[in-house]
Amino acid sequence: MKKILVIGPSWVGDCMLMQPMLMRLKQRHPDCLIDVLAPSWTAGLLRALPEVHEAIVNPFPHGELNIKGRYRLGVDLRAAQYDQAIVLPNSLKSALIPFFARIPLRTGFVGEMRYGLLNDARKLDKTVLPLMVERFAQLAEAHDGQIPRPLANPKLTVSGAQIDATLAKLGLSLAQPVAVFCPGAEYGPAKRWPVAYFAETAQRLHDEGYAVWLIGSAKDREVAETIVALGNQSTRNLCGSTDLTDAIALLSCAQLVISNDSGLMHLAAALDRPMLALFGSSSPQFTPPLSKEATVVKLDIECSPCFKRECPLGHFNCMNHLTPDRVWEKIQQVIP
Repeated sequence: MKKILVIGPSWVGDCMLMQPMLMRLKQRHPDCLIDVLAPSWTAGLLRALPEVHEAIVNPFPHGELNIKGRYRLGVDLRAAQYDQAIVLPNSLKSALIPFFARIPLRTGFVGEMRYGLLNDARKLDKTVLPLMVERFAQLAEAHDGQIPRPLANPKLTVSGAQIDATLAKLGLSLAQPVAVFCPGAEYGPAKRWPVAYFAETAQRLHDEGYAVWLIGSAKDREVAETIVALGNQSTRNLCGSTDLTDAIALLSCAQLVISNDSGLMHLAAALDRPMLALFGSSSPQFTPPLSKEATVVKLDIECSPCFKRECPLGHFNCMNHLTPDRVWEKIQQVIP
C-alpha cells in the first residue's frame, strides 16, 4: 500500500481546491493512504474529505521558519514510512519536513531554491495550467504525465444528522428559505464587498421572505454586527460562533449564497449551492468557484485585478461600483 504525505496549503479555500488532486491520487493508486499536513483551522474540512486518511496539524504559524521545530516534526514522521510527499506550497520551508522525514520521493514545483529538498521538482508552465486547482492536480501525475480533462470539481456532502445537529446547536430552523452571506475575506479589505451593500441586500431578501445568516470567523464579527445594525435586526450574525464543520453544514442549507472571494466561497461551490461570487482585487481566472451553480460577479475595469490587500489607488472602484442594484439583478436570475 502506497503511503503519501501531502503538505497542504495554509488557507481553507486552497485546501478545498486541493481535493481534485487527492481524487486523482486515489484514481492512480486506489489503495493508497493519504495523510495531509496542514494548519489546525483546516482540520474540519480535511475530516470531511473522504480521500484523507488523517489530518496532521502543522503547528508552525504562517511565515515562521523554525528549522529546529520542523526537523523534530520530520523525525517524528519517519515512523510512518511514507513512500511519497507532495508539497503544494512553493516555499522553501514547506519542503523541509518531508526532507527531514526522509521520504524517498518528494514532489513539488520548483520554488525557493528547493532543488536539494525536492528530488521530483517540476517546472510550472502557468500558461498550460492557469488555475490553482490544475496546478495542484498536476502534482498527482507522474513526472511527465498530464492531468485528465475535464478535471473533477471539488465535492462536499453533508449528512442530515450533521445539519440537524448544527441547526439545534445554533438555534436555527429551515422554516424560511435561507440566504447565507460570507462578508469576510482573510486576505484583506480589497476583496470585500462594502458592508452597506451587504446590509441593503439583506433587507431586500428579508422582504422576499428569506432568512439571512452571516457566517465567518471571529474576525468578521464586527463587520457582521454592522450589517445587522443597518436595519437587519432579524439577520443572524453567526460569525465566530461556528467551527468549519458547522459552516459547511450551514452553507449546505442555503438557497442562495453571496460571498466574497474567500475560503467559504470555495466550500459553497463544493456543495453546489446557488451562489454569487463577488470579485474585486482578485481574479476568477486563477481561483474561480468550481460549480455550475456559481455565478461570478465582477466589474471589468482597467485596474482590476490588482491582487492587492488594499486598493492601491484609494478609490476601491472594483467593489464600490458593484452596486446592490447590479447584484440584485443577478440574484433575480438565481433564486426561484
